[in-house]
Amino acid sequence: MVPPADEPVPAGPRVIPRPPDAEPGRPAPWHGVSKDRREGLTVDVLRAALVAGGRDLAAGAPPEPHDELSGVAASTTEGLLDSAVLVAAYEEAGEARVILTVRAGHLRRHRGEVSFPGGRVEPGEAPLAAAVREADEEIGLDPSVVRPLAWLRPLVTFASGSIIRPFVATLEARPDLTVAPAEVSRAFDVSLAELLCDGVFHEERWRRPSPRPGRDPDGTFPIYFFEIDGETIWGATARILTELCTLVVGLEPR
Repeated sequence: MVPPADEPVPAGPRVIPRPPDAEPGRPAPWHGVSKDRREGLTVDVLRAALVAGGRDLAAGAPPEPHDELSGVAASTTEGLLDSAVLVAAYEEAGEARVILTVRAGHLRRHRGEVSFPGGRVEPGEAPLAAAVREADEEIGLDPSVVRPLAWLRPLVTFASGSIIRPFVATLEARPDLTVAPAEVSRAFDVSLAELLCDGVFHEERWRRPSPRPGRDPDGTFPIYFFEIDGETIWGATARILTELCTLVVGLEPR
């Protein structure tokens, strides 16, 4: 959604609101996985990993994010809106690649950030259908080439007041895309093997003003980052990619 003409929005990339007391976090979940297991990750490998991880859409619907909401006041959770994103994967040169976008610099929220195509779920709309529709609207991904495959864990972003429901779909080949400049400045793709390379991922520990009971024993929580293709991927998008990468090498997500 583009902001109203009478509502000025600062242009340019969004600055990561890193707190001054941020600390280095744990190594990548796959830090002990050999290099040969982090390469040759075809779409078939991705599909098998998602099925083995219990994420297959044919086996059932994704759960509600109750663990994300524990210790959060009802007044906050009741106002959350449903969103859905599409993790579209295709194979090229023997490697599965996923499509990402950079959000337009004039948007009110998350401007300039790397994200998956997606957005709000309209009343009466299924979340998966919303993810496919938004991918068509934002990057011109033809819905007829999208093959829904799996779900990833829903997550909550209190900054944008959303529950985000990620869905993985496969494509037969690299798609022809046309970005909608009102929402997206560019679309690009990366291979899972690139995301799993040494030095691409890092974790930081940020501190909550008010620790959540049972969730933050030391008052900190993890923030994930990927540095790739000249972009810093962080926040919800990095959380989704971290789960996907962890599953594809056969590990249990954190």
